[in-house]
Amino acid sequence: MTTISPRGEVGEETPRLSLSPAGARTLATTTKTPPQMQAISSRWLLRKLPWVEVSGGTYRINRRRVRTARPRRLGFVWTADGARVVPESLCGLPALHGLDATAEGRELLAELASRFVLREVDSGEVVIEEGSPVTGMLAVVRGRLERLGTGRYGSTALLGVLTDGGHLGDEALTSGTDDAPVWNQTLRAATSATVLTLPTPAFQRLREASPVLRARLDAHRSDAARLANRRGESAIRLSAGHQGEPVIPNAFADYDPAPHEIQLSVAQTILNVHTRVGDLYNDPMNQAEEQLRLVVEELRERQEWELLNHPEFGLLHEADDTQRISTWSGPPTPDDMDDLLSMRRGTRLFLAHPKAIAAFFRECTRRGVYPERTTDDGREVLSWRGVPLYPCGKIPVSADHTSSILALRTGEDDAGVIGLRQTGIPDEYEPSLNVRFMGITEAAIARYLVSAYFNTAILVPDALGVLENVDIAAPRT
Repeated sequence: MTTISPRGEVGEETPRLSLSPAGARTLATTTKTPPQMQAISSRWLLRKLPWVEVSGGTYRINRRRVRTARPRRLGFVWTADGARVVPESLCGLPALHGLDATAEGRELLAELASRFVLREVDSGEVVIEEGSPVTGMLAVVRGRLERLGTGRYGSTALLGVLTDGGHLGDEALTSGTDDAPVWNQTLRAATSATVLTLPTPAFQRLREASPVLRARLDAHRSDAARLANRRGESAIRLSAGHQGEPVIPNAFADYDPAPHEIQLSVAQTILNVHTRVGDLYNDPMNQAEEQLRLVVEELRERQEWELLNHPEFGLLHEADDTQRISTWSGPPTPDDMDDLLSMRRGTRLFLAHPKAIAAFFRECTRRGVYPERTTDDGREVLSWRGVPLYPCGKIPVSADHTSSILALRTGEDDAGVIGLRQTGIPDEYEPSLNVRFMGITEAAIARYLVSAYFNTAILVPDALGVLENVDIAAPRT
């Protein structure tokens, strides 16, 4: 065999004096790793949720009876004529709660939704002026509106922001009082926005024409007149600070007559392993065990995703609207995190997308604030006000580069957020996860049904809070 030198000269190949590495490797034993998986994450939510055993696959949340419905956000759809209110979402107004239970009520909601008027607002425009008369209800379809008030000494105070789905003025619209109410705050557009307004005269005409609406408003005023605590629960009559021998009031704690029941959800797959593979290639690693290990990891990843994002029981969807706040200006600031923290007692952890955490730390650096560090299971974790801030890549990031940050109080004893599972199931492989042999097909493939059973429960609404509209994009320099 000839060789060509770097100078282009042709010559004979130099004969080898020893065995080549390629030849030597034919006699060597290869050191192998188990199959690796890139999609395995830290799964902090699964680690930090206290897991409660659920017998019978059902968990019932018993609460005190709530007399006054909590306000919820409105929903919207876009049509060729612009944005419209989803009629069923109008039940999020406390005065209209429960109207969707009958066909007549649904027709009424549809008629009410058709009376909203679309309005486009430019950035910086004043939508509502403090002290002006309330002429109707306003709902934000898209955009950010600042709520401004007058301070004690005449200064302007930023009271908060109103974003997608938020609304103002529905209390005065449905109160039925003869007094002419006035706005106690100014609403100014921080961005261009789309809003819908329901003029008071349009609502009053519908109220006069509909006995169903009048009956519902009367029932709402009757419920509002009953004694209730600040959360709307039926009050327990008490007497305190008295002297002498007054009559002590009688009391009892009323329960919700229709408690919420949660069924365990399931994530499943069927694992196929050819019997020839198991017969011939099980040394030094068991092929079925390695396949199963990777499948279980994928199931646990999907389990955490479901606990966060499932449209029926995911935490991001189940969080109460009263526990959702928006960032003041876009990026997550220390002020935003303090607001989120102040909404509940005993917050145990924050959960955020890694990019949202990076955006928060950028804002901290800009202000010269440096978060603390805490140790968790031998790992260093950054924290805010002593509450650990855990990363979770399963919290979605929207196309407009915004995400959410969750704050949780956990534990059944503390009326917090808990995980639900049932252990001791047949053929259990891990807690609440089993592997059941389904037999061998005519193609000599062994089949295994792998199932994980789980769910989550929010025992009281303030156990979970969500900071929304978190801008994760880095500012241009």
